[in-house]
Amino acid sequence: ADHRRHDSAASDAMAVWVVARPDPHGVYSARMTTIIGRTYGLALDLLFPPQCAICRRAGAMLCSECAARLPLADGRRCAQCWIAIKAGDRCGECARRPLAFMSNRSTFVFEGGARELEHHLKFRGMHALAAPMAALMFESLDAARIDLIAPVPLHRRRERSRGYNQAALLGKQLASLSALPFDPQAATRVRATAPLTKTTRREDRFAIVKGAFTARRERVEGRAILLVDDVITTGATLDACASALLAAGAKSVHCATWARND
Repeated sequence: ADHRRHDSAASDAMAVWVVARPDPHGVYSARMTTIIGRTYGLALDLLFPPQCAICRRAGAMLCSECAARLPLADGRRCAQCWIAIKAGDRCGECARRPLAFMSNRSTFVFEGGARELEHHLKFRGMHALAAPMAALMFESLDAARIDLIAPVPLHRRRERSRGYNQAALLGKQLASLSALPFDPQAATRVRATAPLTKTTRREDRFAIVKGAFTARRERVEGRAILLVDDVITTGATLDACASALLAAGAKSVHCATWARND
C-alpha cells in the first residue's frame, strides 16, 4: 500500500492543486507544472520514503542489492525469441516457424525478483517501477538500428479496467533513455483475447492472438520499430503485433522485453 500511495499521490495532489487554483491566463506553463510536480514529489519522499519493491528497504523503488540479484537471461540464447538453447543460434521452434519480428532481447528470466517486479508493475499499480526496470533493460539494448519505439497495446477494455498499459510505461522510459520517438498508438489491439496464461499449447496461443492487432501506416511505414512488452513466453503476442506493423509498411521489427519465461 505504501508503494501505491507514494506512486500516485504526487499526481493526485497536483490534480487537486490545478482544480483548486484556476489559471488567470487559461493555461499552465510546462515549467510551472514541472516545478509543482517536483515539489510534491520531494514532500512525499520525506513523508513516505520510497521502499524497495523486493526487500522493502527504504531509499529507492529498487535497491542496488536486489537489482544485482535479478536472474539475467544470459548464456546461449535463440537469436530470434531469446529462449535458452544448448547449441546453434536458433531454437527448434523458431527454425520450424520463424517469427515476424527479427529479434527479441529479454534482460531477465521470468522468475524470482524479476517476476515479483513485473507483477508489482502490471497488477499492483506501481508505476514508479517502470523507470528502474527500463534502465536495466536499456543496458542490454542495441537501439542503433531503431527509428521508433512502440508498446504492445492492450485492448481498450482491458486498459480501461487496469488503468494503464505496463508495456507503454516501459516503452516510454526506454524512449527517453535512448532519445528515440515513442508512439503508443502505432499499433492497436482491435480484438479482445483470452489471457494467454490460461493456455499452455503453443499452437493455441498463436491462434488466439492471430489478427488481434492492426497498425497505422502513416505512423510506421518505412521505420524500424522496437516493440516493447513485459514478458515473452512463446512469442505469440509479439509475433501477431509485429505482423500488423509489417503489414502496415514497417521496415523491420525488433523486440525488447523485461523477462523471458523459459
